[in-house]
Amino acid sequence: MPLLVPQNAGCRFTLQPIAESSGRTLGRVDRKIGRPVGDRGVLAACSRRRNLARDMSYAVDFVNVSTVGLESSPVAAALAGLRAHEARYFHNKYGHVFTVEPAAKATKAIDWVHRILKEERDIVIASPPLEATSFQVENIRWTYVFYESGLSINVPYSLDEPKKRAVGFKLSDGMEVPAELGSFKFARQKSKLAGTIRGSYFVIKGEY
Repeated sequence: MPLLVPQNAGCRFTLQPIAESSGRTLGRVDRKIGRPVGDRGVLAACSRRRNLARDMSYAVDFVNVSTVGLESSPVAAALAGLRAHEARYFHNKYGHVFTVEPAAKATKAIDWVHRILKEERDIVIASPPLEATSFQVENIRWTYVFYESGLSINVPYSLDEPKKRAVGFKLSDGMEVPAELGSFKFARQKSKLAGTIRGSYFVIKGEY
C-alpha cells in the first residue's frame, strides 16, 4: 500500500501506484511534482517542504489553532494554544495580526531579549528559541520569543514611559518550571485556548 505521511508533518502528498507486479507496488507518483518517487524520496520531499514552511513567517490563527513551527516542542499543542492566546489578545485589543518568524530569521529580536535577561537578572534561557516576533502598537514595542520547552517570554517596552517596561514569562500547560526561573513565583490563569497558563514578570530598570 502507498506510504502514509502524517498530516502534522506539513506534507500534503497524493500517492498512487504506477507499476505493479504480482500485486506489489514498484513505484509511486507524487502528483504535485509529477514524477515517480520511492518511499525515501517521499520522505525527503516531505522534509524539504516542511523545512521550507518553517522558513516562512506565520500569521497566528487563534480560531483554528495550529502547531506549525512548534512541532519539536514536547508540549507543542499547549504552546500553540498559548501562542494563539496572545494572538487573540492583540487582535481584539489592537486589531494587530500576530505574525511570528522562525528563530533563524528573528535573531535581532531574540538577542535583544536575551541581552535584557542577562544584564537585568543574569538569566540565560537553556531551551532553544523556536520563533519570535517584534512589533509596535501605540507607544509600546512588544517582543515575544517562544521556546522549545514551552516557555514564552514577552517584553512590553514603553517608548516614552520608562516605568512601563517589563519582562514577562508564561509557561505552557504541562511543562516544568525551567531551572533558570526557579526563583520566580508564578500566578495561574485559565484560558480556553491554552488551558492553564502560569505567568510571572520583572520590571526592567535599564535602557535598551
